[in-house]
Formats: sequence, C-alpha cells, structure tokens
Amino acid sequence: MDIDESLEATPKLHTKRLAREIAMQYLFCCDMLNEFPELSRFDEFFEEEMKSQHNLSDNRYSRKSREIAENIIAQIALNLEAIDTKIKDFAKNWEWERISHVDRNIMRVAVYEMLFDMDVPPIVSINEGVEIARDYADEKSANFINGVLNAVKDSLDRPER
Repeated sequence: MDIDESLEATPKLHTKRLAREIAMQYLFCCDMLNEFPELSRFDEFFEEEMKSQHNLSDNRYSRKSREIAENIIAQIALNLEAIDTKIKDFAKNWEWERISHVDRNIMRVAVYEMLFDMDVPPIVSINEGVEIARDYADEKSANFINGVLNAVKDSLDRPER
C-alpha cells in the first residue's frame, strides 16, 4: 500500500469532532502567543495550517467542519472568562500556569459545550475531550482532563445525556 492509499484508508473524523480539534488547535496557538482568540486570524490559520494537516479539500465536509470550528471559537471568545473560571474551580491543586496549553484548550472546548451548547450532552463533551487529549497529549493528560470535566458535569443543572 502506498502513501496515497493509506491516506484514503484512514477514516474521516465526524465533522463535529474535526471542528473541535481545529478549534482546540487555534485556541492553543492563540494561547501560546498570549493573544485573545479572534476570528480575524482564523481564515489564515485554517487555510495555511489545518487544510494540509487534516488533508482537507474544498468540499462540504471541510466547509461544515470549518463553520462549526468558527462558531466554537467565537463562543469561547465571548465566554472565555466564565469558561476559564469553571476550569480553575475544578482543577483543584493546579495553578493555571501549570496546566499545559494543550490540556487547557481541550478543556475550554468541552466546558464551552457543557455550559453553552445545549445540543451536546455533557458526557459527549467529556468523551470527545478525553479522546482529543489521547491524540494530542498523553494518558496522564487524558486522566486529568477526564477528572476536571467530570467535576464540571457534576456541577451542572442539566441532564448528562
């Protein structure tokens, strides 16, 4: 099997999962640069970084994932203080600066969904956050993120499913 065949054999992520990853990666970049996550720079990021990294072409799948990612980023930017406060409240014994940029931004996406996206059940947000952590971080990060996100879920006044 050559490289092109192996790329085709790799299953595509669901559009929402891909959007979560793209949003997390953009938030990560903004966080590393100590910049507020503004959509004005997202176009360039998507075109120059994400299309090649995720092997995206100009099709419905790419457009839908991008649209969802833009919405996630915009909503996180609007609610960043509330989201970060919620994470800090449940990341007991962890100073904000000690939480890795990857972990922090994975949790931002999941906590945004739990607090502000009523179409996504909290257990789905937790599962997605843990799976993304396994792809972008390590098992210790996945366990830490799972613990924080479960504590956030338990504090909510909404069904977990």
